[in-house]
Amino acid sequence: MRDLARPAPAPLMLGAEIYRRSTYGSSHPLAIPRVSTVLDLSRALGWLPRAAYRTSPRITPKGLSIFHTAEYVAALQQAEACQSVSAEVRARHNIGTLSNPVYPEMFRRPATSAGGSLLAADLVAAGHRVYHPAGGTHHGFPDRAGGFCFFNDPVLAILTLQRRGLRRIAYVDIDAHHCDGVEAAFATCPEVLVVSTHEERRWPFTGALEAAGCGNLFNLPLPRDLNDSEFAAVLDQVILPAVAAHRPEAVVLQCGADAVAEDPLSRLTLSNNAHWSAVAALDALAPRFLVLGGGGYNPWSVGRLWTGVWAVLNGFDIPDRLPDEAEAVLRALSWTRRAGRNPPDHWFTSLRDAPRDGVVREAVRDRIARLAARLRA
Repeated sequence: MRDLARPAPAPLMLGAEIYRRSTYGSSHPLAIPRVSTVLDLSRALGWLPRAAYRTSPRITPKGLSIFHTAEYVAALQQAEACQSVSAEVRARHNIGTLSNPVYPEMFRRPATSAGGSLLAADLVAAGHRVYHPAGGTHHGFPDRAGGFCFFNDPVLAILTLQRRGLRRIAYVDIDAHHCDGVEAAFATCPEVLVVSTHEERRWPFTGALEAAGCGNLFNLPLPRDLNDSEFAAVLDQVILPAVAAHRPEAVVLQCGADAVAEDPLSRLTLSNNAHWSAVAALDALAPRFLVLGGGGYNPWSVGRLWTGVWAVLNGFDIPDRLPDEAEAVLRALSWTRRAGRNPPDHWFTSLRDAPRDGVVREAVRDRIARLAARLRA
């Protein structure tokens, strides 16, 4: 647990302008602004002074080599240069697909995200709390892309933390989709705890409750229509006890925004208050803390949730009504999906969702109890 008697340095946020002008293509779920919205909202609210901001560097092939193969990195660089891939490269590396398409910045953009996670790990090792909303690409594998993720920056961050002498790491993932790439990387590494909450029967269809490994994996697949009360029970009875029992030297939280009610790629129905509660609770528990982004495919819910994460880390009061400059940032967004044609007013005027409390269902209580029994064993 962080020494509360000693004031922690002010948090740092990482970002880059490449995310403002780059998309995966007009029909892709990531054809929306996300990181740029967080930066613009935070600045409009007066929450992001220059001293709190760092520009993410672009990782080098050598930096990627701690996890990714040289052949894969070269294939991505070649695909960006040529804007095409062969059938052989597509089959081997899973690039040039609908999910992981060829687009103009297909190496530079994920390399910037990965470079940000390496910088974040260095800053965390030096004692800073760091927020890297462009990170969280948890589906990448050493030799192939997966689920919109070309590189696995959470794995790169954890490996870098370990190289900086922080061996015991707790990785918590509250994205709607299971962190298959991170789990595969650390399934047999007892020094890295992996805790994942995710929607059951949702791609990539991994992360079963009965996870194999060396006792460091706690997967909690959750049913549709998950509410804030159910998530609070998961946080209090599984996530926080598992992290405390692991006694980590650093905590990495993947804070994917796709588990909220308005996201098009999941059927969980949390409010953004659930994510903020996880950030606050883990921040109090973590001796060193890194928060990453992740999924999230509604531009308004992502921008509002991730800006609120920055507020929580800094202890800022979230206003009930946004000032005009911040509201203008949200009103400038657009979305081609049906829900974007007539957005509700609160998507423009506030950060905080109305709480979505409810009954803790028996299926959720049973899964919590099974993991809690494992923790006690």
